[in-house]
Amino acid sequence: MEMRGKVALVTGGAHRVGRAITLMLAAQGAHVAINYFSSAEAAQQTAAAAEALGVQALAVQADVGDFAQVDALATAIEQRFGGVDIIVNSADLFAQHPFPTDDLSVWRRVTAISIDGPYYVCNRLAPGMLERGGGAIVNIVDLSAWEPWPKFTAHAVSKAALLALTRQLALELGPTIRANAVAPGPVLPPPNYRDRAYQAAAQRALLERWGSAEDVAKAVRYLIEADYVTADVVTVDGGERYGHRKSRSPDA
Repeated sequence: MEMRGKVALVTGGAHRVGRAITLMLAAQGAHVAINYFSSAEAAQQTAAAAEALGVQALAVQADVGDFAQVDALATAIEQRFGGVDIIVNSADLFAQHPFPTDDLSVWRRVTAISIDGPYYVCNRLAPGMLERGGGAIVNIVDLSAWEPWPKFTAHAVSKAALLALTRQLALELGPTIRANAVAPGPVLPPPNYRDRAYQAAAQRALLERWGSAEDVAKAVRYLIEADYVTADVVTVDGGERYGHRKSRSPDA
């Protein structure tokens, strides 16, 4: 897909990886709708940065885990741009919780954002994309889609579900709309990440270094432009998924 003149929605597009994706799309000439939940100032700053690249930008607040708010988000985009051609589901809540637990709030919130949200967004906007004659969906997962992480049950289950949803969307919406996923590894440390943890994460990757949010954006660009790729996932992790093999001999 040629992005110039197209309209893209990025959920969670105000900061971190979502911002890098938003600005990549703008740099390629796509008008951008930036969904945010609480980062209003960051969303406006990202919108201004996108407009400085010569495209139109719209920042819209919405909780993607609430279908009524997703409906309002979609309506605002349709009123401004007429619809979308590209959807990037990047909104996420990276939250720990114990298991078992008596408190179900984290489970409900994380799965609402990471499972219900992409489903609601695509369910609401896909009909218009079909009418426009084509489109691309890219969902942001991570390595927990394959390997569980301690104390991140809701997150890991959500990413595995989002990867499954990606394939289902490709099946249901093809051949008109393609759906793929990107799975980042260590590309952007959480706030207040300790140096020792930062270095340890780098050493787990085969490339022995961190990547960047822009590396993820480049993979998203590839999947949008690659017209013969659908129902697939691109891993952007510097080889972290297989890094544990570095210390194991074949006969161990």
